[in-house]
Amino acid sequence: MTDQTENIATILTVGDGPNAREIAMLVREADREGPTLVWLGGYRSDMTGTKAIEMDALAGRLGLKAVRFDYSGHGASGGAFRDGTISRWLEEALAVIDHAGGSEVVLVGSSMGGWVALRLVQEIARRGQGPKIAGMVLIAPAPDFTAELIEPNLSETERRSLEERGYFEEPSEYSPEPNIFTRALIEDGRRNLVLAGILQTRCPVHILQGMKDPDVPYSHALRLVEHLPADDVVLTLIRDGDHRLSRPQDIERMVAAITAVANPA
Repeated sequence: MTDQTENIATILTVGDGPNAREIAMLVREADREGPTLVWLGGYRSDMTGTKAIEMDALAGRLGLKAVRFDYSGHGASGGAFRDGTISRWLEEALAVIDHAGGSEVVLVGSSMGGWVALRLVQEIARRGQGPKIAGMVLIAPAPDFTAELIEPNLSETERRSLEERGYFEEPSEYSPEPNIFTRALIEDGRRNLVLAGILQTRCPVHILQGMKDPDVPYSHALRLVEHLPADDVVLTLIRDGDHRLSRPQDIERMVAAITAVANPA
């Protein structure tokens, strides 16, 4: 199996003219036939986080190809974070998969990455071309979070800040820098809603959700399940799990879920 001793990012340019941005990718090549594992990170996270690294290590053990990348405004990629929207980050994910994904992929989406994963399935089906989605593992997925989890809970001060400044800030539990939510992100989120009807994934889906998640309540995962076809959907509720799900026991669950989806017996 290939040992990835150096993490040398490949740069892929997405978009044209003033919208062009350089997207950094880390690609582990395969040692055998099988689906490519694609990491889709969360809001303000990057491809060097614990879960992303563990997915890559699993790909090495299984001999599979793995692709990690940073959305624009995140990690090693170019572009301004404040320009980010679901549509923009979806375009980048599609470009990365078209460039490096191969003929079959397993999408591993964390938090916002779960929303991007579900939109990817829709966009690839709409285009009628692209890789086969062999499976999905969604970790604390946050589909439609702008409309479902942010907008209904805005304070009057935050609403006024959106109107007057075009963004608002809130403290982050995971960074000394505050989270920034822009009016463009929220308005674009309404154009990317997925919890409106049945989501035809046409592949196995395994959801891992902590019941002590302060950011995405587990009721949100239950609602997502209602929008997925009954066959091949597994929801694992972790009673003491938080949003990150990065403890050793959580990583074990993630690894087992990816292995079952990507390497079925």
